[in-house]
Amino acid sequence: MDQLNLAVRFADTVARHGRLTATRIDSPNGWVTRTYAELGADVRRLAARLTSWGVQPGDRVLLFALNRPEWSLIDFACLTVRAVSVPIYTSSTPDQVQFMAADAGVILAFCEGQREVDIVTALPDVPALTRIIAIDPVTSDDPRVTQLSDALAAGAPMAPVDERLAQASGDDLASIIYTSGTTGVPKGVMLTNRGFVSQIDVLADYFDVTTDDHSLCFLPLSHAFERAWTFFVLTKGCMNTYWPDAKTVAAGMVRAQTTMMTSVPRLFEKVFTTVHQRVADSPPKKKVLEWALRVGARNQHAYRKGGAPSAYWRAQLALADKLVLHSVRDAMGGPKKVMACGGAPLRKEIEEFFSACGMLLEQGYGMTEASPLISFNAPEGFKFGTAGRVLPGGEIKIADEGEICYRGPNVMVGYWNNPEATAATIREGWLHTGDVGYVDTDGYVVITDRIKDLIVTSNGKNIAPAPIEGMILADPLFEQAVVLGDNRPFVTLLVSPSLPNLESLGRQLSLTWDNREDLFKNPAILAEITRRVQTMTAKLPHHEQIKDLRVMIEEFTQENGLLTPTLKVKRREVEKRFAQVIDDMYAKLAEVRKGGSE
Repeated sequence: MDQLNLAVRFADTVARHGRLTATRIDSPNGWVTRTYAELGADVRRLAARLTSWGVQPGDRVLLFALNRPEWSLIDFACLTVRAVSVPIYTSSTPDQVQFMAADAGVILAFCEGQREVDIVTALPDVPALTRIIAIDPVTSDDPRVTQLSDALAAGAPMAPVDERLAQASGDDLASIIYTSGTTGVPKGVMLTNRGFVSQIDVLADYFDVTTDDHSLCFLPLSHAFERAWTFFVLTKGCMNTYWPDAKTVAAGMVRAQTTMMTSVPRLFEKVFTTVHQRVADSPPKKKVLEWALRVGARNQHAYRKGGAPSAYWRAQLALADKLVLHSVRDAMGGPKKVMACGGAPLRKEIEEFFSACGMLLEQGYGMTEASPLISFNAPEGFKFGTAGRVLPGGEIKIADEGEICYRGPNVMVGYWNNPEATAATIREGWLHTGDVGYVDTDGYVVITDRIKDLIVTSNGKNIAPAPIEGMILADPLFEQAVVLGDNRPFVTLLVSPSLPNLESLGRQLSLTWDNREDLFKNPAILAEITRRVQTMTAKLPHHEQIKDLRVMIEEFTQENGLLTPTLKVKRREVEKRFAQVIDDMYAKLAEVRKGGSE
């Protein structure tokens, strides 16, 4: 059998580690676990049902569900019969589901529950869709709807399953993942088994993961980052704890106490902000925090360089740990063998904060089109402020405009039903990422911005907004920051404060307020926000300095369409949503400057 195939790898894991726990999920009655033997048996049962329903190699199957053990069960069953899963976010709108289901030509759909079944049964134009399988109990008059439990209990011949598995190849298409995107129509990224397996083998060489390790799975499995990591976890014989609600992951980390986890920057930023927020009103506590982080940083710097800290710093570590550092590790659910971050740039001070607390936060870089890993930091090779070294077996080159280009075994086949977009993205074997950056003298990748996000002012100045936004977000007062100025004479800012930190600032300024809006509009608050932004950006080149700003009361969320499922700001959506505010800001600036330009 082809060891470059995920289903083959998983079957081998089941054979070697059948008695070990594979999946875990919380319930009102406590943890519900399943062994690899139990999961493997269900994968084969469901695979048999898929073949009995006429699913052929290459057929597309929609997977419309939250993170749960059944997600991986369905995924591996599809892989076993060489079908192609098409995962989509449960937050997808009916129009988005319609587009992806019709574009992929799905023949089956696995749905979380009543809401998802209702959306799928109402789709007006997916003619190939003949069966809809509900994971949770539902009611429906649609004859296509059946229950997953019934499908597993029905039974079907196993011989076709063994035949499909014997024919499985690393070149088989594993999945079509539609890019969530910050702009434009989603594109279906075609990823192979070989692409995912190549990453599994590389990670196994760089991280000392054993069957005693267990991981927290809370990022959407519909996203390539969590999906690829889950493949790693479940083909190495580790336990995977599924946490369906990312909004409650703070409790999930403490409850699960896992040794590994992956996340986007927002979670780590929240922990950083919360810790600083708790001492904001108390200068003595703030000094203790600063001292403890300084002690932790000095000790960890020495340890991570392979040496020993001086007696002076080592003597203070126990007290610093007791007063501050251990509480951060506790909040993360205990020490971590692997704590990886991807999906968006991570600020250097966040990495340094967790390092001081005794937790190495390993930032990586990738994109769905690379299955998704392009570069990563590892315990024996890391550098803060970078996205690590390029994946072994892959190559990076820097093209025009500083664009990062990548080629390697994990690059997509192309975009489904979209040869024009494929040709524009993969040129002469190189994946053009659309990201701007460079490789430093030590071989570490540094990402500076997205090409499409680069600002070109009306004066012809090129400005990368991400570094400026990162500078502003280093202040815990700020929740979101969006730098503006494309085709404008100068740079401005939309900023969204953290409400708890804003209230703390209000108390420090001895203000009173009846509601949130009063606080946001208080002249003293606006003056302090402006002062902080100006102070943090004062050393920037003149054309990059913020000339004016507006404070946003509305939060940036997935629900209001301003954040992607991986919590990245949809810059164009923000500009559209607040177009009137932005235009008004520039009009008033122009009036003050009497139409002059910088």
